[in-house]
Amino acid sequence: MEVFHLSHTELGDVFAVYGIAAMLAYFPGGVIADRFSDKKLMTVALLATAIGGFYMLQIPGQKGLSVLFGYWGISTILLFWAAMLRATRLWGGDNQQGEAFGILDGGRGLVAALVAWLAVIAFGNMLSGDIQNSSMIEQTKALQAVIYLYIAMTFLAAGLIWIFIPESKNAESDSFAQSFKGIKQVIRKRDVWLQAAIVITAYCGYRVLDYYSLYAIEVLKMDDLSASKFVSNAAFLRPVAAVAAGFLADRISASKVIGWLFAILALALIILSFIKPTSFGAIVIYGNLLVTFAGVYGIRGVYFALLNETQIKINLTGTAVGVISVIGYTPDIFFASLAGRILDANPGIVGYQHLFLLMGVFSLLGIGAIFRLRFSKTRIL
Repeated sequence: MEVFHLSHTELGDVFAVYGIAAMLAYFPGGVIADRFSDKKLMTVALLATAIGGFYMLQIPGQKGLSVLFGYWGISTILLFWAAMLRATRLWGGDNQQGEAFGILDGGRGLVAALVAWLAVIAFGNMLSGDIQNSSMIEQTKALQAVIYLYIAMTFLAAGLIWIFIPESKNAESDSFAQSFKGIKQVIRKRDVWLQAAIVITAYCGYRVLDYYSLYAIEVLKMDDLSASKFVSNAAFLRPVAAVAAGFLADRISASKVIGWLFAILALALIILSFIKPTSFGAIVIYGNLLVTFAGVYGIRGVYFALLNETQIKINLTGTAVGVISVIGYTPDIFFASLAGRILDANPGIVGYQHLFLLMGVFSLLGIGAIFRLRFSKTRIL
């Protein structure tokens, strides 16, 4: 925020551009994924994303940054998202959907945590002394080192996918009339819309994690580097929580696991909405922050395992993912702007308490959606 000269609201508006572009890309991306090679789609998407990083190195203004995030909304979603989930579902087969999606999200989380850890080291090593006493030139160079790291990792991911992901047998020969029939078949099913509701409530929980480093700085009074270390270390809960949730989902069902995790998440967020960092409260705050990390990561690890539980056909996976995602990931459009305005209107702990309370309500709505899904009788036939 300091290097790019952004306020909470301006940063939220930049993320909103990404969200709008992503929302427009989810649905056509799902249809494309059902027709073309998962391997080729994901490789091209990652290469395009990495190239965008070179523009970020120039430290553009808010308008330039907004254009870049819009470009990334297309590159990371249109050719990548549904193709990745379709490949995962094929890999999981009929009996290991929970583990497949849990390993996918857990693996993504492990890599993200490792790279975030490397990024903190790279950032710290570029500073000559304490971050509070470093110049803006030093901070800019440190941030550029982090951007170079993420560019390199994205290029590496593209190469690994090209080498290791097998070619999938997609319906390239299907007519557009058949594709349109599949779209109609998906959007008429209540289960698909309930899954979208589950994803949107869970994804709001995931997006609030973006503010935990700021919460640590502004409320818990950590310095920037300590806050980054706290969040990057907590991110190592993601592989553990996602894989554990996936293991349980294959044994007691994904919907039950998600329901219990939403309940735990709601309780932790409501506690955070009123507690203050006194000598006793600080321990409770840290504990509940870690619980919310684990709860959010667990739900994210298995919510697409519901595709198999609701018996959506394999050849409609991409289309169903597109419909679910275009609704479920709308927080990319509104959440950062909403959270930024809440925090700017109520500086300090009060703003964060309001944000946590809002997220507790979203978790309760998630419980309602999963409860309705478990008793829904509609299925993709």
